[in-house]
Amino acid sequence: MVRQVTYKDKDAADDFVIYPESDGQLMADNTVQFRWIVLIKEGLEILFAAIQDIFIAGDLLWYPVQGQDKSCAPDIMVVFGRPKGDRGRYLQWQEANIAPQVVFEILSPSNTKAEMDKKRDFYEKHGVEEYYLYDPQKNNLQGWLRSKKSLKQIININGWTSPRLKIRFVITTTLEIYRPDGLKFVTPVELDQQRQQAEQRALLEQQQRQLEQQRRQQAEQLAETERLNKEAAQNELAQERQRYQELLKQLQDRGIDL
Repeated sequence: MVRQVTYKDKDAADDFVIYPESDGQLMADNTVQFRWIVLIKEGLEILFAAIQDIFIAGDLLWYPVQGQDKSCAPDIMVVFGRPKGDRGRYLQWQEANIAPQVVFEILSPSNTKAEMDKKRDFYEKHGVEEYYLYDPQKNNLQGWLRSKKSLKQIININGWTSPRLKIRFVITTTLEIYRPDGLKFVTPVELDQQRQQAEQRALLEQQQRQLEQQRRQQAEQLAETERLNKEAAQNELAQERQRYQELLKQLQDRGIDL
């Protein structure tokens, strides 16, 4: 069950500051960008579903400094050390002052270099440890890793494993993301297809087990029938011998020797 995380009452520092829950911007400019946001966000939700103190959000406004209305809404952000739950915005000072450690941005044609540089500066300034930027149109992945107070670009990103998330990025004809157990991030449609295939395999295996059980039962019945037929034949032969011995004795009793 997902719970609603509520923030405590505002203090003096917030008397004249409003922290909106929306910046008026679209979550995605097109279906491709939205599909990648959902793929990564939901893939991470599934990966960390059993860990209660990892918060994952998509397109949620993050306010890092109390008393300032400066914010940024990463396409996906991951916060280790904060509980799961619904939020209208992420007020860092009311979240044990823990900044998102990992953020993702999915590039759309409308994004400018200046805009993305500004976002990277924001993430660098406010403590993000890992930042990944993917352009699905060009199939280009870039990544930055924190080194002291700055984010340094990851040179060899193909095959890179995230230190925090433990997921691996592989660039083929598209971006492939692999969990620590080797399973690949898939779309909800692909996940449902895998579920259906697993159910079909389980049904087929059940049918095969039932067929094998029927074959064993038929073999057992045939063996039992053969045993009973053999036993009946032996009994009939024994009865014939008994009758022969009785007849032989009757003849001997009459003085007739054979």
